[in-house]
Amino acid sequence: DIYPDRVSANLFFDESLARQIYAGSDIFLMPSQFEPCGIGQLLAFRYGTLPLVRETGGLKDTVIPYNEITEEGTGFSFANYNAHELLHTIERAVGLFRFQPIKWNNLIDRAMDLNFSWSSSSLQYIKLYEELLKSEK
Repeated sequence: DIYPDRVSANLFFDESLARQIYAGSDIFLMPSQFEPCGIGQLLAFRYGTLPLVRETGGLKDTVIPYNEITEEGTGFSFANYNAHELLHTIERAVGLFRFQPIKWNNLIDRAMDLNFSWSSSSLQYIKLYEELLKSEK
């Protein structure tokens, strides 16, 4: 009971509490071995919490790894499912957070600008279908 106000175990799901956790966090750790879709990282983007994920399934499709050279990306990722790569990626993310706050905040802004809504997806489908129709002519 050293830090009773800093640790909490909740063996139930509470949508309001979950969103408070997203909103109050800096990094969302999701090192899944298998993840066909993943909504956690999408919620994290919305709240400005940068996802740190293993490159699998929907996580690989939605989280663009941060590139220190070009400063592009929307989060952090690692390819192989092992503790070494996970730790290295955590150290990279924490290093950026601690020592380069301007770059960190730019990354947050970019992540929060993402749009994974159905409106956005449907426009992409329409564009794809229009391109397919053009190629048939």
